[in-house]
Amino acid sequence: MVFGVILAGGIGSRMGNAEKPKQFIKIGDKPIIVHTIEKFFVHTGMEKIIVLCPKQWVEHTRNLVKQYMGETDRVVVLEGGTTRNETIMNSIRYVEENYGLEDDTLLVTHDSVRPFLTHRIIEDNIKYGLQYGAVDTVIAATDTIVASEDGKVITAVPDRSQMYQGQTPQTFNAKKLKELYYSLTDEEKAILTDASKIFVIKGEKVHLVRGEVFNIKITYPYDLRVAESLIQNGEMESEC
Repeated sequence: MVFGVILAGGIGSRMGNAEKPKQFIKIGDKPIIVHTIEKFFVHTGMEKIIVLCPKQWVEHTRNLVKQYMGETDRVVVLEGGTTRNETIMNSIRYVEENYGLEDDTLLVTHDSVRPFLTHRIIEDNIKYGLQYGAVDTVIAATDTIVASEDGKVITAVPDRSQMYQGQTPQTFNAKKLKELYYSLTDEEKAILTDASKIFVIKGEKVHLVRGEVFNIKITYPYDLRVAESLIQNGEMESEC
């Protein structure tokens, strides 16, 4: 079984919006999170779409799902965890309790504020997720990347041809992800940035899936203006 897992735990601090998290801000005629859920909702290969958000926004999110998608049992809204990976573990717990974890149970995890993902990206995540057990959506780095250990001087300039910018979805075999996560030490958990790093820390391979430049994460006010422009130019519809 394949489950869409939409991570909506952000509070929008970098957006400068104290009223509500950024995933609930409207672009076009719908909240960002609704655009994102719809991309998964129309994919017939998804058994269930699991949306995880802060406790105080669970009921609001459920109301949005009902408002824009009607009465449906294909979308479930749950409380997230204290970290990104604990939130993913909450989704695994839900799947295990309601469906069981099979050897081919797959989680397609995605940022709620990346509403411009395409059907092709989802398809590739499922295809290679089933084949390899762990995949990460990326685009090739177009700028030179510099590393600095102290934030003041350059300590390395990696070969740009080997550098990629991470996006989402990230897709994982649910049983393997659970096993690896709970085998981590507290020190290893402290350095996690995303779920793919769990596999990397444990020496497991993560297959790359080609993303798209327009599969942006809406984080800053500038990103909202870009998102509005993409919608006005028909990117949301033409790239489904």
